[in-house]
Amino acid sequence: MPEQTRDVAIIGGGPAGLTAGLYLCRAKIDTILLEQQLTGGQAVNSPLIENYPGFPEGISGVELVERMKQQADRFGLEVKTFSKAMKLILDDQVKVISLEDGEIRARSVIVTSGRSPRKMGIPGEDTYTGRGISYCATCDAPLFKDKVVMVIGGGDAAVEEALHLARFASKVILVHRRDQLRASDYLQERAQSEPKLEFMWNSEVTEIIGDDVVKSASVFNNVTSERTEVPVSGIFFYVGNVPNTDFLVDVVELDETGYMVTDNNLESSVPGIFAAGDVRANRFKQVIVAAAEGALASAGAQKFLESVGARQAYEGGH
Repeated sequence: MPEQTRDVAIIGGGPAGLTAGLYLCRAKIDTILLEQQLTGGQAVNSPLIENYPGFPEGISGVELVERMKQQADRFGLEVKTFSKAMKLILDDQVKVISLEDGEIRARSVIVTSGRSPRKMGIPGEDTYTGRGISYCATCDAPLFKDKVVMVIGGGDAAVEEALHLARFASKVILVHRRDQLRASDYLQERAQSEPKLEFMWNSEVTEIIGDDVVKSASVFNNVTSERTEVPVSGIFFYVGNVPNTDFLVDVVELDETGYMVTDNNLESSVPGIFAAGDVRANRFKQVIVAAAEGALASAGAQKFLESVGARQAYEGGH
């Protein structure tokens, strides 16, 4: 029996995907959301989001995403999880998403697959991932209570997570290859006033050393050429991200860094395939932007369904 063709398949369950699902299901459009990991995307790693409207005291990323999920659930959004890498195939007017346990066929696809932390390829990085190396302080900070940890990076994410780690660790060493942080002024002020936070400027980690777990890091100062072995129990990496678009290579247009290129309606180079959130080649990676783009992409998908005769013109409210 042939697989049912859905109206819309959403790939990714962060704020963009959940918002798109909310709008589509509320409009009574047959929609399925595909998520490889836990629903929520990278937003769940933020201990406190202070710039999302409606929450004057701030809200944790976990709680904000959970509220989004509950709202989408209320309108019947179907969520399917998968474990292995997928592939997107074009079959005439139908988009086929190939999974390890079958396939999902849809007339329109909204890609909200986000991005993932960039790995540095340092000797020992792969060996000790999960054994002292982490890419999520929000997830793992309690494991390092009263221990010395290191954070690599100098942007907003690195400083936010260093400040979060300072709640648990006895000392947090922030290693940055430049002589000043790239983080926002507000975060820099908080970092400078945190007594548990120390800085190693103009420095790079060149090797991670340990036995069963991380024991130390070899740090190279690119001004003095001095190498220092720094004893630490944990190392947290925040050196950028890469878009989760491997399954889209040779399917839609990507920019030079792998992000999806879209028009003003968030439609990709292939009619009926849209992008929203961090996976899209946009300038500002924020939860509120992702949510807004999810709504815009859902509107684009509805218009596409109308154009191919799969749905009558939508006349609903807001």
